[in-house]
Formats: sequence, C-alpha cells, structure tokens
Amino acid sequence: MTEPLNNPPPREREAAGGAIAGRPASFWRRIWRRYLRYPLGVAGLVTVGVMFVVAFGAPLLANKDPLVCRYQGRIYFPAVIETIQNIPLAAWVVRKDLPFRRADFDFKDAYQPARGDWALWAPVHFGPLEIAALPLNPPSSEHLLGTDEVGRDILARMIHGTGVSMKVGFISMGIAVVIGLFFGAIAGYVGGWSDIAISRFIEIVMCFPTFFLILAILAWFPPRIENVMIVIGLTSWVGIARYARGEILKLREQDYAYAAKALGASHGRIIFRHLLPNSLAPVMVSVTFGIASAILVEAGLSWLGFGVQPPYPSWGNILRSAYDNLFTAPYMILPPCVAIFIAVLAFNLVGDALRDVVDPRLQ
Repeated sequence: MTEPLNNPPPREREAAGGAIAGRPASFWRRIWRRYLRYPLGVAGLVTVGVMFVVAFGAPLLANKDPLVCRYQGRIYFPAVIETIQNIPLAAWVVRKDLPFRRADFDFKDAYQPARGDWALWAPVHFGPLEIAALPLNPPSSEHLLGTDEVGRDILARMIHGTGVSMKVGFISMGIAVVIGLFFGAIAGYVGGWSDIAISRFIEIVMCFPTFFLILAILAWFPPRIENVMIVIGLTSWVGIARYARGEILKLREQDYAYAAKALGASHGRIIFRHLLPNSLAPVMVSVTFGIASAILVEAGLSWLGFGVQPPYPSWGNILRSAYDNLFTAPYMILPPCVAIFIAVLAFNLVGDALRDVVDPRLQ
C-alpha cells in the first residue's frame, strides 16, 4: 500500500522541517541547525573547543614530569594524574604517587637509564615554572618560543596560561549568570516596586566604569586568581539581568505561563521550570561576549599586577614580562598578544552567530 503524498517519510520530514518521526524538533536542535549555517560562528566554536582541550590537557602537552615512566622498577603516570586533577574535586581523590608528590623531586635528575628507567615525555617537556635554560634565549628547536627573563619555556607557560584564561572567563561569567538571572527573574516576574527598585539599581551599577571598579575592589584583597574571578563575576551581571528581565516580561504573558498558574503551580516552579529555560537563548549571547570581556579584564589586571601573580603563568603577566624586555627580547611580545586576540575573537564570533540565530526577525 502506497503512503499518501501529503505524509512524506520520516527522513524527508526531518530534512524539510527539522522533525523526527513526525514530531517537531526541539528548540535547541533548531538553534544548532541554524548555527551551523554560519561559517564564522562554527570557526569560532571550533577555536573555543581547541582552547578547552589545551586548557584541560595542559599537563599532557607541557610538563616537566613524563606522561608515563618506569622509575626504580615501578610504573608511574604523573602527567596523566595531574590532568585528572583538573576535574573539579578530583584532587581530593586522586593524588600523585611518591616520589612525584614531593615538590623537591626532579625526575630528570633522578632517573637512570642504566638501571632500566625510561620515560615518555610530553610534546613540550618543560613545566611552566621550571627554569629550563639560560634567560632570554631566542626561539630554537629546543624552545620553540624562546625563554623568558628567568629561563622558563614560554611555550609551556602559554599552554598553562590558557587554562587560567578559560577558568576566569567561565567561572566569572557563571557567577554573573546566577546573579543576573536572579535579579532579572524577580524584576520581570514580580514587577511593580520590585521591578522599579531592581531596574534603578541596575542603572546605578551601569554608571560605574567596570574596570576601575574592579581595581578598587581588588585593592582591598590579596591579588589571587580566585578573587579576580569573583570580582569580575560580581561586576558583570548587569547585562544578563537586563536580558533576563526583558525576556521574562514577555514570556510571563504567554499562554503556557497562564496555564501553569491556573493549574496551581507555585511562583518558583513557574519561574524555574517554565520561564527561565525559555529565556536562556538571548542570555547566552550576553554570556559569550562576557567571557571575551573577562579574558581581556584578567589580562589587564595581570598586566597591572592585580591578577595572577608570578611565577604562575597567565597571558597577562607573560605579556607584562614581554613588555619589560621588549628591546632585549622582542620575540616574547607576539605569543601572548596573538593568544588574547584569538581567544577574544573566537568568543565574539560565537556571540555574533548566536545573536543572529536566536533573533526571530532574521529567520
């Protein structure tokens, strides 16, 4: 028996209208399919993914300890364990075996091939804090980007600095998202005096120059990366709150919101189950631009000495070190500048594409 012409097979329905097995595709599936039509947005997303891989796998890419080795008759995986410790709370469960756990142990000096010791090294077999050669050595086959004023490998420090930038961008914006969604949801859903008070508070916060406000706050706290992330998050929630407020003001008038209220759903359930999930698409646009801004702010703070403190690497303090040695080692200035530029450009491309995808006027 032939199938009616007005009921095409599931594969044709999926190709034509984004439906699978007769059901319409989900909102996020449609967003993803539209996003794939933007080559620059896809390129930015791929670049962000590569930076994630580099940030998480930094111990596998640049490390003074080997990936796997045989030492005194035992097999060790020091770099692999260090990578696993990048997973939140994993450091409480997984620890390096002795002697690699000791800060004064250097496997390069301790291992002896004559007794059967061997090692498989990372592509860059230098750590970010290791003094690997003479200071200010130019790029060579041993040190592809040269060494800094102390003698540390710049490429190893750039790789580990990627993790700092990713942590600052995502954790600080995670804090901003929580605060922004909270105030935006209250202002948009409750309305009235709550909306007026929160809107005026948002306008007051917007009047302050963000970077100088961050400097003023950090002047009272030790210059640690945790404080940098918290302060950036506490000063970056305004745009997210405005987006969330506008979306919830619109969504609370939809039929499904009235239906949930008529069925006796609590205000909290209506906000967190129905309104907030449907308002996240435009909020994500603000988040992507905020991550790029946070990376720039961290680099600026580290440049001024308020961010990540030496000897620990970040793109900002590597750039500061390069500036201090600009005339004696000009090769140092290019790597951090290029890394910051690519990271900010990638997140901005993702944000631009996502903004076009979620805008119904462009569909």
